[in-house]
Amino acid sequence: MDSLLQHLDRFSEVLAVSRTPHVSSWDPATVRRALQWAGYLRHIHRRFGRHVRIRTALERRLHNQWKQVGGSGPASVPGLTSFRALERCDLLLAQRLLENPALGDAAFHSLLQQLFPGPGVLEAEEETLQGSLALLARRRAAVHMLRLNGYGENSVLPEDSVIKTQAELLLERLQQVGRAEAEGPSRFLSSLWERLPQNNFLQVIAAALLLPSSSPQPPNEQLELDSPKTPGEGSQELVYWLLRKSDIMATFCRSLPAGLVTSVAGRHPDLFQVYLGLLTNWGRRLHYDLQKGIWVGAESQDVPWEELYGRFQSLCQAPSPLKDEVLTALESCKAQDGDFEVPGLSIWTDLLLALGSGA
Repeated sequence: MDSLLQHLDRFSEVLAVSRTPHVSSWDPATVRRALQWAGYLRHIHRRFGRHVRIRTALERRLHNQWKQVGGSGPASVPGLTSFRALERCDLLLAQRLLENPALGDAAFHSLLQQLFPGPGVLEAEEETLQGSLALLARRRAAVHMLRLNGYGENSVLPEDSVIKTQAELLLERLQQVGRAEAEGPSRFLSSLWERLPQNNFLQVIAAALLLPSSSPQPPNEQLELDSPKTPGEGSQELVYWLLRKSDIMATFCRSLPAGLVTSVAGRHPDLFQVYLGLLTNWGRRLHYDLQKGIWVGAESQDVPWEELYGRFQSLCQAPSPLKDEVLTALESCKAQDGDFEVPGLSIWTDLLLALGSGA
C-alpha cells in the first residue's frame, strides 16, 4: 500500500508540472515514462475499483493532497481529485501536454506518436482511449500546430500543406469557441497573436482566409447539430478580428508577400478596402528626392517605393473589379494631388506611369 501511495504522489506531481513551463525540459523519454505511469494508474483503478480499503486510502490521500489552499508548488494545481479520476488520468495528462506551449518540439512529436501509433498495434481498450484522444487532439492541438514552422529537416509534407493543415485547425477551433461564447473567437485570436511566432501566424491566417467555403467538415463535427456546415463562420471571425485590430492588419498587409495579400483582398472586400487605404497612406508618406531621383520615406519604417509599386502592381494584375478599383483610386489621388502629368511631382502620377496605365 505504501508503494502504491508513493506512486500516486509522484504522478500527482507529474500531472501538476505538465501544465507549467517546466515541461520545456522534458525529452521524449520523459513523455513516454509519464504516459506509462498514467497507464499504470488506470490499471490500478480498474483492478481495485471495488476494493473498499484500497479505494478509501487512495481517496484520502488524494483529498489531502489536492485540497490544500494557498500553497505553492504542485499541490496548488488542480489535478486528480478523486479515485474515479484515475480512470482518465492518461487522458488528463495528454490534454495538459497538448495544450502546453512550453513543451518542446521533439517531446511534442513523441507525444503524438505515443498517442497515435497507427492502426493494427492497439488492443481494444487502447483503441477506445485513442478515440478519445483523437477528439481531444483535434480540438487542442491547434495552438501547437500553429507554433510550429514545419516538421524539421525530415519533413515529408511540403510547407504549403503544413500551413493549410494549420489553417484548417484554426478555423475549426474558431467555430468551437464561437459556439461557446460570442467574444470567444476574438479573445482566442488575440491570445494566439501574443503567444505564437507572428510571421507564421500571419501566414496561417492568410491560408485560412483563402480556404474554399465548401471544404468538408471533419466527420465528428458533422454529427454535431450546432456545427457550421462550412468554415465560412471561422474565416468571417478572422476578418472581423483583423478589421478591429488596425495595427495587426497593417502588419498583415506589410509582412506578407504582395501576391498573397492580393489573393486575400480578392476574396474579402472589406479587407481589400483597408489594404487599399493603407497603400495610399503609405504612399503619402513618401517624398521625391531630387538628388537620387526616387521617392523616399522620411523615416526608416516607411514603405520604400519599390515595395509600394510592387504591391500596387500585384493588385493591378488581379482580375476586375479589383484592378479597376485600384486604378480608379490612383486616378482619384492623382487628381487630388494636382493632376500633374510630369514625373517627380506626384507619387500617384509616377505610380500610374510605372504601372503602364497612362495618365
